[in-house]
Amino acid sequence: MFNNILKFPTLTPEFKLNINQPTAIYDISTHLRSIMQEASIDKQDLIILCIGTDRSTGDALGPLTGTKLRSFNPYPHVYGTLDNPVHASNLHDNIQSIQRNFDNPFIIAVDACLGRLESVGCVSLGRGSLKPGAAVNKDLPAVGNAYVTGIVNVSGFMEHLVLQSTRLSLVMKMADTIAHAFSYGLRTYLR
Repeated sequence: MFNNILKFPTLTPEFKLNINQPTAIYDISTHLRSIMQEASIDKQDLIILCIGTDRSTGDALGPLTGTKLRSFNPYPHVYGTLDNPVHASNLHDNIQSIQRNFDNPFIIAVDACLGRLESVGCVSLGRGSLKPGAAVNKDLPAVGNAYVTGIVNVSGFMEHLVLQSTRLSLVMKMADTIAHAFSYGLRTYLR
């Protein structure tokens, strides 16, 4: 089903697809544009908050995505890169900084997550906040008006070790896919 304004598909509560599908970048971008349109209609500042640390392969999805997005598209409101990651120790401070610097921010949070074996390599998008660190039992604040998560490995046992032993090639492919999708979505959003 399409909305009538710009012919973007109506976003289901959560959209999920594997990054190895040939149309993954296009499909993710289309859904991101639908989310971004919501921020545009309400005249909100769009913030892309990429959460994670460069000290754990599995948890580096956010900072890798932020770094790649900055290199593809110099959109100024990207938080969380390899040089300046947003992680458990500074998440609260970054959220406060965003709230201070923007009157009405619309935050799209990007983070890695663990899931079922058949979902590894999938990206999920949806409206609402995400709870960073939930897989490793960290008590962090929920963040975002919308989210993009990449399922990087299997959950269920010794999550810290699982994140440490996640394949870098998968995380890099996911970061490329998400960053390209954001870049294409931002081109439409910024027009």
